[in-house]
Amino acid sequence: MNWKLEPQKVLTASPIVPVMVIEDIEDALPMAKALSDGGINVFEVTLRTDCALEVIKIISKELPNSLVGAGTVVNCEQYDQAVAAGAEFVLSPGFSLDLLQHAKSSPVPFIPGVATPSEVMTAMSYGYNCLKFFPAEANGGVNTLKAISAPLPNILFCPTGGINATNAKSYLALDCVATVGGTWMLDKNAIKDKNWSLITDLTRNAIKGLTS
Repeated sequence: MNWKLEPQKVLTASPIVPVMVIEDIEDALPMAKALSDGGINVFEVTLRTDCALEVIKIISKELPNSLVGAGTVVNCEQYDQAVAAGAEFVLSPGFSLDLLQHAKSSPVPFIPGVATPSEVMTAMSYGYNCLKFFPAEANGGVNTLKAISAPLPNILFCPTGGINATNAKSYLALDCVATVGGTWMLDKNAIKDKNWSLITDLTRNAIKGLTS
């Protein structure tokens, strides 16, 4: 791996990685600042919207002390676009063998998604030991991840998908989990109303709920 940043540092930087789906580019910086003010400085900007790459550029430039990553990256072209935009890490809901191989020569770490022991083992065979467990709740949640990790103890996971204030702490109680991905602090109505102070309060409460 030629990565400038170890993926473990990404997963241990915050107990929560907010999954940001930004439709309006004007929301990018206020949303990131609101999260930062609430105690989160690691951001996953999903490539589900037309402005996502520009959002990564903006946040990377304006908040240089944060860790900005790209999510929902599903092919090598998107991977390279995300890196060029300034992404410091890349996540995917799954992986292809091409993507696993391609990311090994990138300067930016890749955290591929897995849902089964076989997928974990495939990722391991390519040298990956930090993985995204997705979709977490739909795949059996805490109990499934605990069972998968038992014979594969050297893997660090970021569960994402269905994680919320009620179940997040149960995931973080597992030795194999360093952080969780979620959106529960990104209230849709607050974003629609540009109520960034509420996002900050929700973020602060989310962190407090997981660390108290």
